[in-house]
Amino acid sequence: MRDAAASGEGEILEGIRRRAAVERRGGLVLGIGDDCAIFRQRGAREDLLLTTDLLVEDVHFRHDTHPPEAVGHRALARGLSDIAAMGGTPRICLLSLAAGERADARWIARLYDGLLRLARRTGTILAGGDLARAEKTACDIVVVGAVPRGRALRRDRARAGDAIYVSGRLGGSALGLEKGAGRAWVRHLHPEPRLRLGVFLREHVRASAAMDLSDGLSLDLRRMALASGLEAAIEPPPRFPGASLEQALHGGEDYELLFTARPRAKVPARFGGVPLTRIGAMRQGQAGAVYLSDRPLAALGYDHFRDSR
Repeated sequence: MRDAAASGEGEILEGIRRRAAVERRGGLVLGIGDDCAIFRQRGAREDLLLTTDLLVEDVHFRHDTHPPEAVGHRALARGLSDIAAMGGTPRICLLSLAAGERADARWIARLYDGLLRLARRTGTILAGGDLARAEKTACDIVVVGAVPRGRALRRDRARAGDAIYVSGRLGGSALGLEKGAGRAWVRHLHPEPRLRLGVFLREHVRASAAMDLSDGLSLDLRRMALASGLEAAIEPPPRFPGASLEQALHGGEDYELLFTARPRAKVPARFGGVPLTRIGAMRQGQAGAVYLSDRPLAALGYDHFRDSR
């Protein structure tokens, strides 16, 4: 048996998923393996979407460079992006905060300022959480959303022949983290969860599959292709101004939407000012394989456990 520290994140999660596997009972429609879990109450017209995400000091942000308001914004934005990827609408959130040694009461208040501004703008109610002390700051956000019964977008429903699209321009967050200034830095600090777009893709485009781009296109597209039992063939994606092709392909934390649609689906060139670009197609082949301009593309997006010791 391989040591967990030598395994990739996907392998570890798959092991957890197998151990936690349960029959579809008690309302659970979809468990581990997508952007959100799906829970259905008996007789309800809506399914509940549940997601959780961690934001850890010196992994996802640095105390010296990331303002606390941006940390709060990014903590909630990560969870909201998962709701958007399923075509849902957020309802409530909970935040558990372990405040690090350098996070005083004023820093904590400013973090909540950033989180609550985004919460009010997106109609998300902060309903509770927990507060503790630790050596370094860590936030655990839980977001609950809703979607019409049986209508959630999932990453395992792409079909051969479906076109592959991305929203926005990729690589901005990675460029911002590298430069620490300019438009890309703003993009890194304040990602915009594509909630309205997710609902549009579900209601009007009738997207066949979707997920958010949190760990980089190369890795996240592999996850979608693997979940759908297909391979993906793409061309270079649209890039954020100044971003390299490597950043657009492998840079994480863009929080744009990756989605597929039937070839004849009417996908507009823009939605709400955000470009929607066709970058390729799904096809039969090796499940999870991704090709860029007909050459194999390695999944080099961010993996917490890759090559760790």
